[in-house]
Amino acid sequence: MKQFMKIFTSVLVVLILGITNTTLAQETEKVLPKESKYKEPSTKTWINTYGNIRISKRLFWVAQTHFRFAETEDTPFVGQVAQIYNRHAIGYLHSKKFNASLGGVLRLNFNTDESSTDRNLVPEWRIWHQYQFAVPLSSMMIYHRLRIEHRWTQGFEENSNYTFRNRWRYMFRLKIPLNNHKLKPKTFYVAPETELIMQSGKSVVASPMEDLRITTTLGYILTPRLTVAAGAMYSQGQSLSNGGEYKQSWAIRCHLYFSPDFRKVRNKLPEIHLDD
Repeated sequence: MKQFMKIFTSVLVVLILGITNTTLAQETEKVLPKESKYKEPSTKTWINTYGNIRISKRLFWVAQTHFRFAETEDTPFVGQVAQIYNRHAIGYLHSKKFNASLGGVLRLNFNTDESSTDRNLVPEWRIWHQYQFAVPLSSMMIYHRLRIEHRWTQGFEENSNYTFRNRWRYMFRLKIPLNNHKLKPKTFYVAPETELIMQSGKSVVASPMEDLRITTTLGYILTPRLTVAAGAMYSQGQSLSNGGEYKQSWAIRCHLYFSPDFRKVRNKLPEIHLDD
């Protein structure tokens, strides 16, 4: 009798698991659309500061602050605050052509759903490391940047759990002088850029492509230590909750790059390529 009960229990478990898996598969089929669906583009404005502060012969402090605004029903581009970034790291200068950084990020996410009754603000934590190659070609510069982020995100619902994901980012960027034969003070430049952002983690089932960003920026080098730039970005990527739905956006991006060096002159290295 005991042997029969064991066999019966095993068969019952197998049947339950089979029914559960079939139901989940059917639910997945119902959730995923037969064709990709694109949401209407939203509009944003990003105001970014990028600081590279020299600490020693080979080390520098990365200090970045980003203010990101999103549209509201009545106001495009700058209707409400969406995120505030504080990104910091310690960077290492291997040469003029390669540098690496390691640090942390505190991102403050604001609830931009005007009809939501959930919390208005939640923090997001990240650890990030970056590897950048700068290659001169004729009068312009070519940048290859690999950035890996380990992020902990939380929903706006009260007492919601943190979700862990990895982000895998590759950026290709050109920096082309317009009114000079090289990138130097009093030079305008144009900077076309493309960045692909992939993601992975337990919550990423059918949406590995988080974002594809295509940007063109016009910049002006004021001094060797100060540059300003502005441009437009189009982006699209899969929604985390449904890989068949793609979000889109247009963003105005404004940048301030600064790289102070308070060391004595005799300790300074030649000019390096640290932009972005």
